[in-house]
Amino acid sequence: MKTVNWKTECISAITPDEFFNLVERNRQHIYKTFPVTTVNCADFEKTKKHIENNSTIEKDNNGYYFYLRDVTTKLLIGYIVIKNIDRKIMKCELAYFIDQEYQGQGITSQAVANTVTYCFEELGMNKVFICTSTTNIGSQKVALKNGFIQEGILRKEFKNGEGTLEDIVYFGLIKSDYKNER
Repeated sequence: MKTVNWKTECISAITPDEFFNLVERNRQHIYKTFPVTTVNCADFEKTKKHIENNSTIEKDNNGYYFYLRDVTTKLLIGYIVIKNIDRKIMKCELAYFIDQEYQGQGITSQAVANTVTYCFEELGMNKVFICTSTTNIGSQKVALKNGFIQEGILRKEFKNGEGTLEDIVYFGLIKSDYKNER
C-alpha cells in the first residue's frame, strides 16, 4: 500500500463540485451514516446550498468543517465536521468519513487526532464525543485509537439513510484524559 500525502483544508478552500464528487463517489458507502449530507448533496445545486449553509454555520461559530485532500492528485478525499456544540458544558461531536479508496491508511485517525487537538486547544472544549453505528467498526477503531472511551449504547438514537432508527455507540474523550495521554 502506498503512502498518501494529504492535507486538511477549510471550507473556503473547496468548491461545491469537489464536495459533490466526493459524496457521489461514496454515496452508497455513506448514505446510511450521513443521511443529511447525502440528501443535501443530491445534485450540484443542492450541494452548493449545503456548502453555503455550512459556511454560515461556521461563521456563526456553531460548527466547523474540515476537508481532506490528497496532495498528489488534488482530489478531495474526506470530511470532518465539529457539530452539536454545547457551549454551556463545552462539549461537541465529531463526524467524519473518508473516500472508500483511502480507507485503512490511518488518514482518518490522524485527521481526527488533529481535530481533537483543535477542539480542546482552540475551542476550549471540555469533552469531545463521537457517535457511530454499531456496525461501523472502522469508525469505532478510529475513536479508540484516539483515546476515546466507549461510554455506552444509545438505543434507537439515530435515523439512518433508510429511515430506520438504530442504536449508536457513544464514545467520549474529556480534556483531562486528553492531556494525560499527551
